[in-house]
Amino acid sequence: MPPEDPTVLCGLTGVTPEPLGRIPVRSRGASFTSAAWRLAFSAREGTGAVVLVEAGPGEAYYRGEGIALGWPQERLEALYRGCLDTTGGDVLELPQFG
Repeated sequence: MPPEDPTVLCGLTGVTPEPLGRIPVRSRGASFTSAAWRLAFSAREGTGAVVLVEAGPGEAYYRGEGIALGWPQERLEALYRGCLDTTGGDVLELPQFG
């Protein structure tokens, strides 16, 4: 039995994550802007992103973009965590100063 292809995630093939980034987000009814993590990816089926909004201690919401738009929370979380796992959790690019 061949080993499972690590680039197959949540039904998508050839998944390649891009660097993790911070983006501004605003919730309905909120009077402030906060930040969220955005993990863009490409796959053979198309491109998309998963945005992780940490609303409070132990409270996280995922939002899909592109081909992940409309996916349920559980599938978005699995894709987000799977993309981090394929890179060893090291997809964050920090700017170099000096």
